[in-house]
Amino acid sequence: MKTPIRNGQGESLDYSYQAGAEESGPVVVIGHGVTANKDRAWAVALADGLGAAGFASLRFSFSGNGDSEGDFRESTVTKEVEDLGAVLDAVEGRAVIYAGHSMGGAVGVLRAARDTRIQKLVSLAGMVHTGPFARRKFGELVPGRDAMWDKPECPLSRAFVDDMAQVRTVLPLASAVKIPWLLIHGTADSVVPFSESLEIRSAAGTGAELVAIEGADHLFTGREEDVARVVVAWLERD
Repeated sequence: MKTPIRNGQGESLDYSYQAGAEESGPVVVIGHGVTANKDRAWAVALADGLGAAGFASLRFSFSGNGDSEGDFRESTVTKEVEDLGAVLDAVEGRAVIYAGHSMGGAVGVLRAARDTRIQKLVSLAGMVHTGPFARRKFGELVPGRDAMWDKPECPLSRAFVDDMAQVRTVLPLASAVKIPWLLIHGTADSVVPFSESLEIRSAAGTGAELVAIEGADHLFTGREEDVARVVVAWLERD
């Protein structure tokens, strides 16, 4: 797949595509979290694990992140939901599984609750309460002056803060996700608490399954291949 992917603002989204055993088969779309990109170790390991099992994957960077076009200061949950829509447009006609990490997990819930093109959902350390997250992690920073996690390339913007507050939480949407849903979360996650996956799993009902990775941090450091194996085994059950 070499087709350029552009969002509604005309910004090109950087992506890496790995073919599966059947080119017309399902594709796993992989989205990252806040201040990240498509080349995080967990994302690469997941794509490699999927490829070894015969599944195609497309991991991409949201606009303003990584090598995608756009201004990071405009990177919000709401805009990333639309970015994901552009990716779904690009793979139209194929079954799609979306796997989102952290804020990308919240993006997945928001999109899957209203877009039937996503046929299965995977949340990796998925963020549930966006408003509290922004207050907890960036509440002492000044938008327009300070940077997220001291990354100069990731300035905190008023647009991000306001959007996180407006979305507030994706918990009420859990019951609207009617597709198979796998949640994976590290029990030692200090960025998005493991309790958030427990909470949304309970709200989702029987269609969701939660797998705990004991002792894993937010990025599943050193446990990336474990995550890939869990995802592959879940997909192969059907």
